[in-house]
Amino acid sequence: MINKVSAFIRKEQLITPNDRICCALSGGADSVALFFALYLLQEKLQFTLSAVHFNHGLRGEEAERDQAFTQKLCAQYDVPLHIGQAQVVAGAKGLEAAARDARYAFFDTLSEKIATAHTADDNAETVLMHLIRGSGLKGLGGIAPQRGKIIRPMLTVTREEVLAFLQEYSLPHIEDSSNASDDFFRNRLRHRLLPLLKQENPSLSQNLSQMAMRLRQDELLIETMMDEVLPSVSALRQMHPALRTRYLRRFLADCGLKEAGAEHIALTEGLLFSDNPSAAVHLPMGIIACRNYDRLELKKECCPIVPRVLPCPGILDLPELGIRISCTPATEPRRTFECFTVYAEGTLTVRSRQPGDTMRLQGGSKKLKQILIDRKIPAAERPCIPVLADERGVVAVFGIGANLDRTEGTGTFLEIRFSGIS
Repeated sequence: MINKVSAFIRKEQLITPNDRICCALSGGADSVALFFALYLLQEKLQFTLSAVHFNHGLRGEEAERDQAFTQKLCAQYDVPLHIGQAQVVAGAKGLEAAARDARYAFFDTLSEKIATAHTADDNAETVLMHLIRGSGLKGLGGIAPQRGKIIRPMLTVTREEVLAFLQEYSLPHIEDSSNASDDFFRNRLRHRLLPLLKQENPSLSQNLSQMAMRLRQDELLIETMMDEVLPSVSALRQMHPALRTRYLRRFLADCGLKEAGAEHIALTEGLLFSDNPSAAVHLPMGIIACRNYDRLELKKECCPIVPRVLPCPGILDLPELGIRISCTPATEPRRTFECFTVYAEGTLTVRSRQPGDTMRLQGGSKKLKQILIDRKIPAAERPCIPVLADERGVVAVFGIGANLDRTEGTGTFLEIRFSGIS
């Protein structure tokens, strides 16, 4: 096993001389094997070793036992140990995911590279999990040898080799009782499905892990064909679907949808071929993917503006939009996009566009909807544009200016100013 770990580290360049490596140490068989393998390789690979243990606060006395075990093991070999602790609570993705998120959040606070004890069996399980749930090439690539400062030196090592290594060096380890439970998907797969598949091919774990690494290389090659900037809608339309899908997945990930499913990508792809140049689709986390003619954009969901009275003289803040509107009696005409004078009748109200709204600009009167279309403002953004109206209709629109029908005539002469909230 030690030779496999050393060869894989060199092949993937996981460790370079003078690196500081921190081994994630739960006390289980895999982590103890990795800890001791790294301990033996320190001088050969010229790195400094420490360890980290995270107590999730989930298993009471058993969790305290695990922590004490790792402390004793590290003291025995004079290896510094970082201890992290939190009371993990199940989130939307379940308890297992919440525990992992808490653990990796603590890892992020450490300055060292973090070595985790994922094995070929773990990689095979991950590939099968993605296959069962439905996945593309990226998911079938399994566990990456390196992700940021996280390294996985044991991806070519099987669980049988781990146990043989522990026996060879008379290394103790502890068992996590939750690993015996079938409450988690991975455990059910490990206990029920994998033994059946291994009856057909005892080398299943190695074969699946090696396949995953080859597919990961294919995925990385395709990514080298991609530009940093998202291409235009017309360019994406002409693109091979395999490349287009990757652009769309990266586009969604960059805007907060880290685990975009096939249905989210399909909805976003539909925007490219829509006859509506301002089409939009709603995605999880309040995200809207919208087409702005020849560009794709992502926006946070925009709720219509709740109608509010603009006092005059006075100020109205719209904090959800970062906009301030002020109104004062006017003494002389002004006309810019941000500051202008109008004649108003009755109460002034700030609201979203309504059906039938019209206003006159240079060139004549138009429906406000058509004006926003002409300005290429995506449909998803239009409810967020403040409209100033009185008893006669539209007085002014944020970003467009005053209704020219209201810059002359009768009524109260007012100065309106749009600005950001400082």
